[in-house]
Amino acid sequence: MAAGDLGELLVPYMPTIRVPKSGDRVYKTECAFSYDSPDSEGGLYVCMNTFLGFGREHVERHYRKTGHCVYLHLKRHVIEKVPGASGGALPKRRNATLFLDLETNGDLNSDDFEYEDEAKLVLFPDHYEIALPNIEELPALVTIACDALLSAKSPYRKQEPDSWEEELQASKHAKTLVQLDNGVRIPPSGWKCSKCDLRENLWLNLTDGSVLCGKWFFDGHGGNGHAMEHYKETGYPLAVKLGTITPDGADVYSFDEEEPVLDPHIAKHLAHFGIDMLQMQVTENELRDNDIKPRVSEWEVIQEAGVKLKPMYGPGYTGMKNLGNSCYLNAVMQAIFSIPEFQRAYVGNLPRIFDYSPLDPTQDFNTQMAKLGHGLLSGQYSKPPVKSELIEQVMKEEHKPQQNGISPRMFKAFISKGHPEFSSNRQQDAREFFLHLINLVERNPVGSENPSDVFRFLVEERTQCCQSRKVRYTERVDYIMQLPVAMEAATNKDELIAYELKRREAEAARRPPPELVRAKIPFSACLQAFSEPSNVEDFWSSALQAKSAGVKTSRFVSFPEYLVVQIKKFTFGLDWIPKKLDVSVDMPDFLDISHLRARGLQPGEEELPDIAPPIVIPDDPKDRMVNHFMESLDIDESSVMQLAEMGFPLEACRKAVYYTGNLGAEVAFNWIIAHMEEPDFAEPLVIPAFGEVTSSGAAAFGAVGLDNQPPEEMVAIIISMGFQRNLAIQALKATNNNLERALEWIFSHPELEEENEPTLDMMNMENNANANILAETGLEGPRIKDGSGRYELFGFISHMGTSTMSGHYVCHLKKEGRWVIYNDLRVCASERPPKDLGYIYFYRRIPS
Repeated sequence: MAAGDLGELLVPYMPTIRVPKSGDRVYKTECAFSYDSPDSEGGLYVCMNTFLGFGREHVERHYRKTGHCVYLHLKRHVIEKVPGASGGALPKRRNATLFLDLETNGDLNSDDFEYEDEAKLVLFPDHYEIALPNIEELPALVTIACDALLSAKSPYRKQEPDSWEEELQASKHAKTLVQLDNGVRIPPSGWKCSKCDLRENLWLNLTDGSVLCGKWFFDGHGGNGHAMEHYKETGYPLAVKLGTITPDGADVYSFDEEEPVLDPHIAKHLAHFGIDMLQMQVTENELRDNDIKPRVSEWEVIQEAGVKLKPMYGPGYTGMKNLGNSCYLNAVMQAIFSIPEFQRAYVGNLPRIFDYSPLDPTQDFNTQMAKLGHGLLSGQYSKPPVKSELIEQVMKEEHKPQQNGISPRMFKAFISKGHPEFSSNRQQDAREFFLHLINLVERNPVGSENPSDVFRFLVEERTQCCQSRKVRYTERVDYIMQLPVAMEAATNKDELIAYELKRREAEAARRPPPELVRAKIPFSACLQAFSEPSNVEDFWSSALQAKSAGVKTSRFVSFPEYLVVQIKKFTFGLDWIPKKLDVSVDMPDFLDISHLRARGLQPGEEELPDIAPPIVIPDDPKDRMVNHFMESLDIDESSVMQLAEMGFPLEACRKAVYYTGNLGAEVAFNWIIAHMEEPDFAEPLVIPAFGEVTSSGAAAFGAVGLDNQPPEEMVAIIISMGFQRNLAIQALKATNNNLERALEWIFSHPELEEENEPTLDMMNMENNANANILAETGLEGPRIKDGSGRYELFGFISHMGTSTMSGHYVCHLKKEGRWVIYNDLRVCASERPPKDLGYIYFYRRIPS
């Protein structure tokens, strides 16, 4: 077609063609509805107006919804190099690199294959194609738009160094790195800096195998900088951080380039020092299987190292790429989408969700959940290697690239948006992510039945005054049963004592540590510890009108359809340093917790009076406010410990509880999230003057709530002082949510306390109206699925490492009668599922 004809053909579409501006995100590597990419058979279609990418199956949907007709079609071809006369492959052609952000297929040897990228314009609905580049024939605007799209950076690239989306570059030293043949072999554990006694933040130099500590960081952890000193002395440029090595990669730093880098040859470089990256095990030359010692380290046992695992393919056996410390997300989502209710809610409703998704499906929770569920369950991205029976096609088919596994970049970008932790590249607690996900599921209903209902249960908390023997019953909603580790019940105490003595002797003599002995804890002891009464710190008895001793017990008002059990392995040592309990708990395949059913108020029990603590009122109103406010801010150590167990600095947890008025760990957690980037976040708590307390407290609670209502936490503080709710709301509204001024306002308007009846009537009317709205939407009270308390284990998530904020997560699921291990991209039949070393367990109810 002549240039004039092409220009005339494109005239009607010109108003819809845009040139990407700064800030526009161009999704040219992945379909918004599937995991199709330019590598896929049908390629990828990028809308020239919205810059969203779509696979062949979904591009028509976007065209029908938006009317946008012009798409840039991207396709990557994998070509086997032609052997030269000497038998070697011909040099790689210098192809124009159009898709800068595409990853090469890791299964293909780059010495035997090359990539050729193709781009063309496609006009819908006729699928008319215009090959690119076509500068002379296309209008200038179209040419500029195409060039801008092809050169656009990844939508996941950010400038912040802490962002998980930052893309690393391959080191210039990786290909030519010299490794000394000095016989160094690195053990799988027990590492220590060779120049000091530090055992954390250790780096393995990839040239000579030396293990040295890193530098100190702004938050007070790190090392003495011996790894950097070693580089200055030797010039050996690359080092890998021990503890970050997984089958998908490791954290590599280039001292010469002064930044984290990628090492495309990391597996070979680690193998030089005896580290099998794929199995996370140390191998010695010429050792037979029966010569290998039993694997006892957490990393080896949980990943089933030393056993050749059979890969699994097909629907439900799709792996997920590790995006850099994203294994916690991978493990949780594999478990979530093994549950039929989640499969039905998202994959079963996939056509309806996709059809009703917004114009930008990358920003819709249900669309991204449906996309991920379909990617994991369809089998489209988990296919076994194909081999042809025809001899002449064997080599070609044998190396035919298969897309095994999906990269959840778009899903992670959306689900972590605005969250300072999950949007970072740092490791996270799988339990915290599970609860974050459930919160999003709750807020984004996909139908008449919310799939998160299967986890929800009601807990009855019974608090008893030890002196008056009177009781109080309250209920709360929960999603996870947290079991304490009953260390005192270990069945191998003698072995543990002997091991600890040997370990200390070896450490003092600088010898290798003895073979690990792990505490064996009966599950029954953990269950008993859960059910036993616990002391209530600083308990105020309304019966005695004074502080007294109190105990609290928890029971199940309802049993969920799926019971999630967390083993609380993370605790504190005597020096208040967080640590993980390396224990073995004999988790049962079948669990019966029927005896933990709540019974409510029993005959002969007398309830504690519903009376608030008295307020000591000094003569001066200002002193009255100060005294009570300061009393209300006594630090609740139980909330502090809950937060500290999540891995936050202890002093930060104290400040969070203090500044949120002891309203519980959940409210304090929100304060932590809002203040964790501040430079004094982990500094010790300094009690400020009263005005500073109130202003800090108000800042912690945030802006005005829904419908211009004051923050509920501030309302609760005033109510706790003995004032009525309507008065608290009125005072906060009158003072722009300044807690100190609100209290002064109340004391300066004593007549309002006598005139509160009409206001109460009005509030009751508003509450009734709200109740009607909730009833219409089916949200009256907590939704529960009660039934039998008998369960069967079908999955567990295990953690390797010393903290939830580091290490690695792996998921085991029971499918089709056998256990399967999901280790990021690797999905294999499990031979020895380490059920005793799990962190989070998933049980399903056994039908009655």
